[in-house]
Amino acid sequence: MTDLLVRTGGTEPPAFLLLHGLGATGDVWAGLTSLLGDSAWIAPDLPGHGGSPHLPAYSFASVAAAVAGLVDPRGTVVVGHSFGGAVGLHLAARPGVRAVVGLGIKVNWTGAELARAVEVGNRPAPTYPTRAEAVRRHLRVAGLDGLVDPDDPTLATAVTRTDAGWRPTFDPAAFAVGEPGVAALLAAAPVPVVLARGERDPMVSTADLAALVPDPVDLPGLGHNAHVEDPAALLPLLELTRR
Repeated sequence: MTDLLVRTGGTEPPAFLLLHGLGATGDVWAGLTSLLGDSAWIAPDLPGHGGSPHLPAYSFASVAAAVAGLVDPRGTVVVGHSFGGAVGLHLAARPGVRAVVGLGIKVNWTGAELARAVEVGNRPAPTYPTRAEAVRRHLRVAGLDGLVDPDDPTLATAVTRTDAGWRPTFDPAAFAVGEPGVAALLAAAPVPVVLARGERDPMVSTADLAALVPDPVDLPGLGHNAHVEDPAALLPLLELTRR
């Protein structure tokens, strides 16, 4: 896929490929990218999100394939949040990838949770009379309510005007992406992987991650969107990939 909306900055390798979570856009990384100095970074809107086109069907592998061309062969550290973290693990064997950082990946899913995701994914995108209502819906779906100002200009690609009103640009079909299979992805990864979570993240526990890797990282006082709540808290995670 060559028509993704992609933000870039910096020039110094290794590049950081920043993959946002379900329902969000690449703009959620703005706080972190402002701290990266001259380091190269790439922050796309994943397919079906923001300014990037939809896919006919969604899987973690198909989304990874859509962004694989953004990996800098000179060296790339993939940093993914939640859904984006699982996508990042699918890129671990891509030539040029040096390490993967997965933040807030939900690794344990019940049958009821997966069924609910399919149900939500089969619903059409809701339409609202006003842009403000569509923005509020976007923030709720992305888990950013209270973390991002609804008037923030970076939300420009998050909602779309239609003949019937306004709707979030996120394609709800992506909800039905399924269980990520993190254990198998970790076993197959040929590069170092760092798994982390916000201490207050209700979607994944330290015990969940400790069952998969020997040294998961807890970010004190933070929740599911730790990269938005305190971008500087991720800098030590990036340093771990340089060891």
